[in-house]
Amino acid sequence: MSKTKSRDQASIDHRQRVYVDASRAAVWGLGVNLVLMVAKLAGGIVTGSSALIADAVNSVGDVASALAVRGALGVAQIEEDEDHPYGHTKAESIAGLCVALLVAFSAGILAIETFKRFGEDLEVPGKIAGVIAAVCGITKEIIYRYTRRVAGKLDSTALKAAAWDHRSDAIGSGLVAVSLLSAPLLGPLAPWVDPIAAICVCGVLVFTGVRIFSHAARELMDQQADSEMVNLARQIAGSVDQVQDVEKLRIRKSGLEYFAEIHIQIDGNLSVSTGHRIGHKVKDRLLAEMPRVRDVHVHIEPFEP
Repeated sequence: MSKTKSRDQASIDHRQRVYVDASRAAVWGLGVNLVLMVAKLAGGIVTGSSALIADAVNSVGDVASALAVRGALGVAQIEEDEDHPYGHTKAESIAGLCVALLVAFSAGILAIETFKRFGEDLEVPGKIAGVIAAVCGITKEIIYRYTRRVAGKLDSTALKAAAWDHRSDAIGSGLVAVSLLSAPLLGPLAPWVDPIAAICVCGVLVFTGVRIFSHAARELMDQQADSEMVNLARQIAGSVDQVQDVEKLRIRKSGLEYFAEIHIQIDGNLSVSTGHRIGHKVKDRLLAEMPRVRDVHVHIEPFEP
């Protein structure tokens, strides 16, 4: 069942706005991560802070993640072709999964390297390391709030993953800042504060990675859309003239868009052409009133009271 001409243009315009907003958030995240990576790495080397260096290495992963998200958003916009009849929208979900794996893996490597330092002579880093970490933490919290707002508006798995990555960095940098600035006040325990803070950062990152992975995996397994969207689609379809009931309704999220499969019941005595026309009305109504839905498959069933 084809879309109407006006619906086609409306869909194109809406999709462009959605992807422009998502891409803008990804680019901002990339730029911020690049600046913070350089600042933390330089500060860690100058002050000798392993926690700050660990945070800088994590920022390397953040840069790679931001590049992956931006690239995936570009791939997701490619139209359907013979090999991909449903389009390329799942590229966005795959990017979210890759971010999760990268976050968890980098945290594991950093934890191992930090544990090795416990057998070495430990020194207390300078206070400047704590100041750098504090500035980075505040900056990350700001970019987290921006990215999270856009991700919530667009329901983007990749941007939600990136946002939580920003939040974990903000928590980690804040923890490093507090630890390093308070270390001189802890007497003989001061040398241990820096590596312990680095281990805590790794713990936060692992938790974040698992959370992002779980969300992305559910989407890739075609989990049913949230009840609010399903109920709205059921209500819209049921309001079409001569539709007696909605027997079955499946809506799956694919990247930033949705695909719907709906079984409607009509009077079994109606002609095939009439049933076909009713099915068209249901599809066009859903596409018109739910612009995030990319396509709808309508199946006709005879109504049995």
